[in-house]
Amino acid sequence: MNLSAMLTARAAEGRPVRVGLIGAGKFGSMILSQARQIEGLHVVGIADLDRAKAEASLARVHWTPDEYSARTPGEAIDSGKTCLTEDAGELFGCEGIECIIEATG
Repeated sequence: MNLSAMLTARAAEGRPVRVGLIGAGKFGSMILSQARQIEGLHVVGIADLDRAKAEASLARVHWTPDEYSARTPGEAIDSGKTCLTEDAGELFGCEGIECIIEATG
């Protein structure tokens, strides 16, 4: 089974691969520009020390504020939305996140 098929299967089962992203700058933006298009992948949280720059990056790759309006990673998991935080520890502390991507460069 290839990766696309595995992700599709996870989506169909209602258990997408849940990801935390550290860094919403140049490298993080590249990930964010594609992440919403990948069925079976849920960016639960984005941690960046500069919230305003992170929000600008998200806008640049066409994310709406509603898409990252979850207040906590747990709320993001429940709602299917994304949480924006300045504390990477929140992502590491979330049991539902399966993969952390460090994209700070």
